[in-house]
Amino acid sequence: MEKQSHLLLWKAVFVLIIIGLGFGIYAGSKSIDYTWRWERIPQYIINTEATTVRSPFDGSATIEKGKLIVTSDYGDDPLVIKKFDNLLVSNGDLVFEGDPLAEVENWNIGPLTWGLVMTLQLSVVSLVFAVVIGLFAGLARISSNPALRYLSITYIELIRGTPLLVQIFIFYFFIGTVLDLDRFTAGVAALSVFTGAYIAEIVRSGIQSISPGQMEAARSLGMNYVQAMVNVILPQAFKRTLPPMAGQFINLIKDSSLVSVISITDLTKAGREVVSSTFAPFEVWFAVALMYLVLTGALSWAIQRLEKRLSASD
Repeated sequence: MEKQSHLLLWKAVFVLIIIGLGFGIYAGSKSIDYTWRWERIPQYIINTEATTVRSPFDGSATIEKGKLIVTSDYGDDPLVIKKFDNLLVSNGDLVFEGDPLAEVENWNIGPLTWGLVMTLQLSVVSLVFAVVIGLFAGLARISSNPALRYLSITYIELIRGTPLLVQIFIFYFFIGTVLDLDRFTAGVAALSVFTGAYIAEIVRSGIQSISPGQMEAARSLGMNYVQAMVNVILPQAFKRTLPPMAGQFINLIKDSSLVSVISITDLTKAGREVVSSTFAPFEVWFAVALMYLVLTGALSWAIQRLEKRLSASD
């Protein structure tokens, strides 16, 4: 009972700290000379603005059986509008080219959501290649072959020792020019190679954390090195490296924001474009941060579920 009350006390402290932080942010926002315009943001996420259908020629409008028919004065094929939500003309009205005829309500994905989709595409594709690169580089890192081991060490130290932004420029302006790569491919390549170096070290540490007796036991059962690694060592190493691997995956999503410097319209570049059209930088960047948080939070939740499932299978 005493332990439970102690936990409740610390939970109350946590809630008070969060409330205090929220109040501090609110007070700080009130202390600056800034007009908040949150109502401008939703249309850049999901646009529900009605589309106006205009007349392509001069003619007359007729309404028959729920359809709007515009007959041309010049013998063109009539315009037939079967579905509309708001009719802007009456039966028998004369219309001229460009006149609004009807409005159709629809839902369109806004630029911020398109940027989120592009960020997700970049992250998923880069993640697949990064895992492949990291796995092979990690295995080469512990190889008994000096050439493979030294190549892996050179790759890891070279990539980890230079900024990702510089690598993106090199991949796009130099390697991309030589190999004729588009922006998306150059961005994916830079992110994959960068993240692969960190995954290689995670794989290496995971494998080396397994007792050498596991490999010896597998070899004594008649397995060769590849079979022992695939069936015995790597499954155990995967469980141990899952938390740091998840952290690296989350970093990949956040690092993908840097590809906006080569004009890929990811979430960050979409945010900059929206800021230039709305003049509401605080609201836009808060919204962008929240969308990144949704991506990373969903990935973190999925990894935690996988960890629990793997621990239950032991």
